[in-house]
Amino acid sequence: MDSEKSPAATEFISVVAHEAKDLMASGYRYLDVRMVEDFNKGHVDAEDVFNIPYFIMTPEGRVKNPQFLEQVLSVCSKEDGLLVGCGTGSRSRLATVDLLNAHNKAYLYGMLRNCKQYLK
Repeated sequence: MDSEKSPAATEFISVVAHEAKDLMASGYRYLDVRMVEDFNKGHVDAEDVFNIPYFIMTPEGRVKNPQFLEQVLSVCSKEDGLLVGCGTGSRSRLATVDLLNAHNKAYLYGMLRNCKQYLK
């Protein structure tokens, strides 16, 4: 069964808050993939944090953002180290797999719902 998995889907690293803080201090950027409304209510207090929603609302309901990869590449290069996070970890996991599959670069995935205070 493991041979059926996409190689990129298994290459990301899950990090905890203190590891994320160290990575951000070394130049990694924090990509928050929550919806804009959620990001505006509060987000990781870091120097280099930006928001590109993985899902967007349409008249049909919540759908995957069709411009997600294009929007990410418009603000960072393939060589940038990224911490990808959301509220629960589910959107950031999906976004990380998409980024890996598109670019063959190891992006870091983090679920930081209860850890925002550690990244200040």
